[in-house]
Amino acid sequence: MSTAPGFTVLIPARLRSSRLPNKPLADIHGIPMVVRVAQQAQKCSATSVVVACDDRLIIEACAAFDVVAIMTRVDHLSGSDRLAEACDILALPDDHLVVNVQGDEPLISPLLIDSVAVTLANRLDCVMSSAAHAIEHFEEFVSPNVVKVVLDNRQTALYFSRAPIPTDRDNMGAEWWKSGTFAQAPLRHIGIYGYRASFLRKFPHLSPSTAELLESLEQLRVLWHGYRIAIHITTQPSGTGVDTLQDLERARFLLAQE
Repeated sequence: MSTAPGFTVLIPARLRSSRLPNKPLADIHGIPMVVRVAQQAQKCSATSVVVACDDRLIIEACAAFDVVAIMTRVDHLSGSDRLAEACDILALPDDHLVVNVQGDEPLISPLLIDSVAVTLANRLDCVMSSAAHAIEHFEEFVSPNVVKVVLDNRQTALYFSRAPIPTDRDNMGAEWWKSGTFAQAPLRHIGIYGYRASFLRKFPHLSPSTAELLESLEQLRVLWHGYRIAIHITTQPSGTGVDTLQDLERARFLLAQE
């Protein structure tokens, strides 16, 4: 892999969550979750790691652990909108690279962050980058909670979907999956994104697409408007994302093992 270019990691953090209240401040062995995420990101090659949040409590929690955090508006509809404002607050140049690390990924791999940045730096034809890994279990392939991605021969995203794609027209059941006769394993999309700052500023002003609204996948807006997303394929699944109390307990258990 090429050396990671200069880039900034931005971590969007919203205090209120419908499934896990005050999620960014959830305690993981004495450290708030969003701080855990930032500490993992600090192990990558980024020139800076910044939390972009919507509440003074997050600012104070980050300050207690020497993590840089900035205040953004409370009315943003998505993490991308929040990061677009953060780009302006930080006065990042248009050609600067930004990697969006979700604030609920306390086990995010620093190497994965670097890889997403390098992938975008090497693809001047793309405005974004992301990551994916092979799906190993049929239950994940057919689950609408697992986002799949199909690529072209340059590892550029053709489409993202909650449906099982690509689908073998003649064989679809679990027995076909177990046989291992498919030429290439389907890919699970990992929710980490690299952006050129100029596009990140533009993104909130692009109109949503029908596919985006149907699938509830924001990245489909990028493809619908004719832009390209380069995908890094990793052999390692992403860390444990935290959406529920059960996810939080699992993250606590895994970090305790470390």
